[in-house]
Amino acid sequence: MHPVIPYVVAALLFGVGVYGVLVRRNAVLLLMSIELMLNAVNLMFVTADTSIVGVPRSGQVFTLFVIVLAAAEVGVGLAVILRFFRLRASVETDGVGAATETDAPREADAPRAAVRPDPDGEAR
Repeated sequence: MHPVIPYVVAALLFGVGVYGVLVRRNAVLLLMSIELMLNAVNLMFVTADTSIVGVPRSGQVFTLFVIVLAAAEVGVGLAVILRFFRLRASVETDGVGAATETDAPREADAPRAAVRPDPDGEAR
């Protein structure tokens, strides 16, 4: 196999991931596109590992690290998407920047409790 082929495949995977992030409106598809970009970087690390002579298996270590971070990112991302779906009944990201929670009162709008001194001198 020609040594340039994995680099070309990684670049194509990364390009497809960037296209998905820029074009898609569905939050789940955005998350999948980000994962595709991370896997392209993993392929690049493993491919570059074969050409690094000084440090053995450094590309594999970086790839394992990226996989662990990607697993954490998927967990947090799916939790955010699930919360957004419960609030809006949609996973479309069209109005995410302007979206605010209208059901929950803001802290500035909440009535302040009157602080009365206790007979012992402590505030209640």
